[in-house]
Amino acid sequence: MSSGRMSRATGRISELPMRVQDTNRMSNVYTTPQSKQPSFGKLNIPKPQSVTSERRTSFFGGRRTSGASMPRNSIMSGFGGTEKIKDARPLHDKSYVQQCIRQLHEFLTEQGYPGTLTAKTLQSPSTKEFVKMFEFVYRLLDPTFEMPNSKVEEEVPAILKALRYPFVLSKCSMYSVGAPHTWPQVLGALMWLIDTVKISWSLSRQELLFSDFGEESDNIEDGAAYNKLFMDYTAETYSKFMQGDDTFQDEDETFLNKLKKLYNVDEAMLMSMEEKHRMLSEEVEQLEKESQTDRLMTKRMERVKLQADLKKLQSYRSSLETFQANLENKDSELKDELETTVSHLESLKHERDELQHLLQNQKFTPADVERINREKRELQQTISSLSKSLEDAEQHKWNEEIALAKVKEKAELKLTEYHKLARKLKLIPLSAENACGHDFEIRPFECGHGSMVQQKTQIQMLLRKLVSDVEEENSRLTNMKLSLEESCEQVNSNIMDKSNDVKQLREQIRKLDERLDSDMQELAREEKDWAEEMESVENHRKLLEKKVHFGYDEAVQQLKAAQQQYHLVLQETNEERRTVANNLASVCTTAANHLSITEKCLEDLHSRVQRVCSKAVEEDEAAIQKLREGLKTFTLKANTL
Repeated sequence: MSSGRMSRATGRISELPMRVQDTNRMSNVYTTPQSKQPSFGKLNIPKPQSVTSERRTSFFGGRRTSGASMPRNSIMSGFGGTEKIKDARPLHDKSYVQQCIRQLHEFLTEQGYPGTLTAKTLQSPSTKEFVKMFEFVYRLLDPTFEMPNSKVEEEVPAILKALRYPFVLSKCSMYSVGAPHTWPQVLGALMWLIDTVKISWSLSRQELLFSDFGEESDNIEDGAAYNKLFMDYTAETYSKFMQGDDTFQDEDETFLNKLKKLYNVDEAMLMSMEEKHRMLSEEVEQLEKESQTDRLMTKRMERVKLQADLKKLQSYRSSLETFQANLENKDSELKDELETTVSHLESLKHERDELQHLLQNQKFTPADVERINREKRELQQTISSLSKSLEDAEQHKWNEEIALAKVKEKAELKLTEYHKLARKLKLIPLSAENACGHDFEIRPFECGHGSMVQQKTQIQMLLRKLVSDVEEENSRLTNMKLSLEESCEQVNSNIMDKSNDVKQLREQIRKLDERLDSDMQELAREEKDWAEEMESVENHRKLLEKKVHFGYDEAVQQLKAAQQQYHLVLQETNEERRTVANNLASVCTTAANHLSITEKCLEDLHSRVQRVCSKAVEEDEAAIQKLREGLKTFTLKANTL
C-alpha cells in the first residue's frame, strides 16, 4: 500500500507542466525514501531518465508557441495521454542475454525451483517451461496465485501490465517463447519480475523512514492536508507558468519542505542511506570489474599451487612417518632395555634382601666388620667413579645428538636446495623433461645408510653423465655457432662484392643509355637533314615536271620512269629507316645484359646506316644526273626542231 502511495505521489509530480528540464534537481526528489534503496539484481547499465520512466502530457498544456516572458493561453488539448517508450536495455546483445540467463539460473536455484534447470534449457525454453518459471516467480509475490490452464498467452501480459511493466509484451510472443527474436524480450520481462520480487522483499524487511506512521495514518496521502498542499503548489506554479516562467525552484523547495514536515522525514537517515547506496554501488562496480577477469585461469593457477603444496605435504608426511617408525623402534628398544633393567633391579633387590637377612642372622667379628666396611668404601668409590663416567657418557651422548641434529638440519637445507635446483633444471620428478627416466630425487628417511650411499653414488654418476652430455652439446653448439658466424661473414662479403658489381653494371648501363641518347639525337638530326634534302628534291622534281609537261612522249615516259624510280628509292629508304628503328629497339632491350655485344651492334648499325644513306644519296644523284641529261637532250632536240 505504501508503494502505491509512492507511485501516486510521483505520478502527480510528473504531471506538472515542465517545458525546460532543470538539471540541478534530482528527478526523484518527491519520492518516498524507499525509492532510494539500490535495486537488487539489476545489471549495471545506465538508463537515461527520458526512457526509463513513463512521461505524461500536461493536464493543462496544449502546444505553446509563446515566448518565455509572454503569457500563455490555456487550451485543454491533451488529457493524461501516455507515450510508448523504448526499451534501453541491450536485449539483443549476446553477452547481456547470457548475464541475464546466469542471474535467472542463480535466482531459481537459490529459491528452490522444483523443475530441472540446465544452461541449454534457459538458452531457448519452451512455452511450458517459461510458464512454470513465471508462475514460480510470481508466487513469490502472491503465494495464492494459480496459473490457469487455458489462455496463458493472455494471462502473462495481463499480469505484467497490472504490475506496471513499462514495456509491451505481445501475445504472439507467448506462442514461440524460445525463438531467437522473442526470447530476449521475454527474458527481460522475467528479469524485471525478479527485480520486483527482490524490491518487495527488501521493502517488507526494512523499516520505513516515516517513523510516526501508524495504522490510522495509512491514507495520509489522500488526506486533506496533502490535498491542500498539492493544490496550493499546483495553483502557484501554474499561475507563474502562465506568466512565462519555466522553472519553479523556490516553489519546489517550499513544497518539498512542507512534505518533509508532513511525512516527518529523517534527513540524517536519508543521508546515511544515500552514503550506503553509494558504497554499495562502488562495491558492485568493483565486483563486476573483478568478474571480468579470467577467474578460470586464476583458479587453475591456484589448483597447480595447491597440488604442489599437496605433494610437498605428502613427502613431508612420508618423512615424518619414517621418523615416527624410527622413534617407535627406539622406543621399543628402550622399553626392552627398561624391562631388563627393572628385572635386574628386582633381582638386585632380592639379593640385597637376602644379604640383609644373612647379615642380621650371622655374627660378625670386628675384623669382618672392618673388612666389610673397607669393601663398602671401595664399592662406593667404584660406584661414584662409574656414576661420574656415566654422566660424562650421557653428556657426550647429548652433545653428539645436538651435533647430529645440526648436521641433519644442514643436510635437509642442502637437500631442499638440491631439489629446488633439480626442479629448475627439470630433473624432478621422474617424468620431467631432462630426467630421461631416471629418479634424481633423494629420499633420506626412506632407506638405510648403505642404500643412501648407493643412491648418492648413483645420482652422482647420473649427474656427471648429464653434465658431460650438456658440455658436449654446448661445445657442439659453440662449434656450430662459430661455423655459422664464419658462413655469415662470408655471405656478407659476397653480398658486398655483388653489390659493388651491381653498382658498376648500373654505371655502365647509365653510360650506355647516355651514348644511346646521343646516337638517337644524331640520327634524328640526320633524318631531319634527309627530310630537308628530300623536300628540296621534291621541289626540284615539281619544277622539272612543270618544264617537261609540254614536252614529247619520250620525256614524259622518262619522267614517269624517274618518278617510279624515286618512289622505289623512297620506299627502300623508309624500309631501311624502319629496319634501323627495329635494330635500335633491339639494341635498347639487349643493352642491359650484353654490354660488349651492344657496343658492337651499335658500331655495325652506324656503318650500315652510313652505307645506306650514301647509297641512297648516290642513287638520288644518279637519278638527278639522268634527269639532267634527259633534259639536255630534250632541249637539244627542241633547239634542232
